Amino acid sequence: MTVKVSLWEEAAPLEEKVISGQGRDKILLLDISGMLLEQSPTRWLGLGGPVSLPSRIKEELKKASEDKRVKAVVLRVHSPGGTVNAADLIYHELVRFKKDRQVRIIAWVMGLAASGGYYVAQAADTIIAQPTSIIGSIGVVALKFNVKELMDKIGVDTEVVKAGRLKDLWSPFRPASPEEALLMQGIIDDFYHRFVDVVAENRQLSRAQVLKCADGRIFTASQALAHRLLDSIGYLDEALELAKDQAGLKEATVVRYHRPETYVNNIYSLMPGGPPSFGSMPGQPEAQGAAPLPEFFYLWSLAPGAS
Repeated sequence: MTVKVSLWEEAAPLEEKVISGQGRDKILLLDISGMLLEQSPTRWLGLGGPVSLPSRIKEELKKASEDKRVKAVVLRVHSPGGTVNAADLIYHELVRFKKDRQVRIIAWVMGLAASGGYYVAQAADTIIAQPTSIIGSIGVVALKFNVKELMDKIGVDTEVVKAGRLKDLWSPFRPASPEEALLMQGIIDDFYHRFVDVVAENRQLSRAQVLKCADGRIFTASQALAHRLLDSIGYLDEALELAKDQAGLKEATVVRYHRPETYVNNIYSLMPGGPPSFGSMPGQPEAQGAAPLPEFFYLWSLAPGAS
C-alpha cells in the first residue's frame, strides 16, 4: 500500500470507514489520543499539519450530527492531557453534540486518561477503562524555564521596553517575583476549581469527594473505580456493546471517520496524532510553533520542574 503525504495541500474531507458490526444504525468510534493542543501537529521540517485536534473533533461531530443513523458515540481516550483551552474546547463540543443530537456517549480509556484526558471524558454518560489504565491527575500546572543563569554564563542579556508593570509576567529570562507567583497561582486555582466542578457535576459527586482525589495523583483503573471516577472496567468491545444497549439497538455498524489515504483497519487503529509523547513539553517552541509563552495545562507531566 502506498500512502502519499503532502506538505502543502489542505486536509481532504473526512470519509466514513466501516470497522465492524452490521445494521442500518451506526455507532461512531471517535479517537482522542496524544497531547491535547490547539495547534496543528508539527510535521517533518517543522511544517504544521492541516488540522488541530479540537478542529478534527468538531469536524467529526459535525459529520455525525448530519447523519441521523449515528445513534451513539464511543470515545477512545488515550491522552495525558494538554492545554486547559484545548481540553475545555473538546469537552464543550462533545457536550453540545450530545445535547443537540440526544445520543449517548461512552468513553473508553485505552491506557491513559490523565488530567485533560480525564477532563474530556467527563462529557460521556459512562466511563469505562481498560484494566491496566492510568486515570486521574486532576490538577493544573504552569511552568517555565528560568534561563537567567545560563544567559549570564554566556554573556547574553535581555532588554525589555514595556508599558504596564506586569507586562512581562512569567518571563523566562528572570526569576518570577513573589507577586507574579501569586498572580499565576490565582489563575491556576481558578482553572483548578473549574476542573473539580466539571468532575463533580458529571460524576455526580460532591466537591468534597472530588477534592480527596484532586491533588494531582494518578490511579489505576481499580483504584479509580473505588473512588467513583469510573463506572466500570472493561475493553472496547464491551464499551461498544454498552453503547448499543444504551441506544436501544439490537445491532449496529461501528464506523470511523478518516482522511483518504490514511490507514484505518480496525477498532484499535490510531488516528493521526499518535500516542502520548513525553519527549517535549508544550510551551516549548517545537510544540507551540512560537517563542515560549505563559500557558496553563491540564496535564500529567513527567517533565522536570513540574512538581
